[in-house]
Amino acid sequence: MTEPRRVLIVSDEMEVGGSQRQIAHLLRGLDRTRWHAELAFFRTRSFLVDDIEAAGIATHFIPKARALDPLFLLRLWRLLRKGRYEIVHCWSLTAELWVRALLRLLPRMRFIASVRGLFLVYTPLQWRRKRWILEGAVLAIANSQSGAAETARRTGFPLERIVVIPNGVVVPPPLDAIERMRLRSDACVPPARVLALFVGRLVAEKNLPLLLDALSDLSATERPFLLIAGDGPLQADLQAQIAARHLGADMRLLGERRDATRLMQCADFLVLPSTEEGLSNVLLEAMAAGCPVLASDAGGNPEAIEHERDGLLFASRSRDALAAALRRLTSDLALRQRLAQTASTHVSTRYAVPAMVRQTESAWRRALQTSAAPQQGIPATP
Repeated sequence: MTEPRRVLIVSDEMEVGGSQRQIAHLLRGLDRTRWHAELAFFRTRSFLVDDIEAAGIATHFIPKARALDPLFLLRLWRLLRKGRYEIVHCWSLTAELWVRALLRLLPRMRFIASVRGLFLVYTPLQWRRKRWILEGAVLAIANSQSGAAETARRTGFPLERIVVIPNGVVVPPPLDAIERMRLRSDACVPPARVLALFVGRLVAEKNLPLLLDALSDLSATERPFLLIAGDGPLQADLQAQIAARHLGADMRLLGERRDATRLMQCADFLVLPSTEEGLSNVLLEAMAAGCPVLASDAGGNPEAIEHERDGLLFASRSRDALAAALRRLTSDLALRQRLAQTASTHVSTRYAVPAMVRQTESAWRRALQTSAAPQQGIPATP
């Protein structure tokens, strides 16, 4: 019997984010008679790593103390050499940089890069780094058509070598009315209020100040109660902005939550005001959970949502457009019910986790049929 092919998934952090959830879905869903896959990461362990290990999958934490850390690089090289991996599939820019820097020492290894957004915040230096990374890649895997097209345009990497594989989501079992009421009560949601939910990292590209501005433009009777589920570097700043806008009575910060899907099932709608997205995992999870969605038209969001059919889109960065959409969803129960039903059907048929896993396995097989990419150019400083 043929031995399973050895693959290493590499990420910088394993915090609770969309890419990290996809890594967990992928590792748990692989055909283990064909693939022996492991995970390496450098920072921020979360329950997702616990879940991966509970499924019997090996993980490797390689501590990285600073930007230039020779001991970290040595440990990474030793893992790559000892593991005899045929494919190394990186899911973050820093993971790509360090693995790319070691490719000359591992000539038979196929390196796969990732495109997880439009990279609108990239500086010219970061785009040069991405171009250098892709020079060593046999393939790149993107989660949106828009991200693939932008990366090809900015780097010159052939679009035909970027495989687009949408995120996969799990359709959760129904939540009964009693549990729904309990969750809302535990989160201190006033009984008569329409509940909006944000789930995600508290980082600049999620554009939460725009959401706060839009909420402050609504009257007290028009404004939904907002729960913010997530953690991140901007938490203290966000709390200060909430206080400055006198919105503290209309929202609550929950921190990182393991039960985000259940929160989606008890919310009246989800709002995602991002300035940049690939194909948002949170967006798809909410749609699968039967939670109506309101999202900016940034990045891959329009690929998942047909406006007025699967959800509502608003012009990214437009305070007025977001306020108008919030007012409309908060006041219109029939609209929320219609959007939820259509979105749930759409996501369950197009974005199933098994489809994402099988498509990724197909991309890996394609990589194994390709010679390792030639190593060109001088490494950009990570």
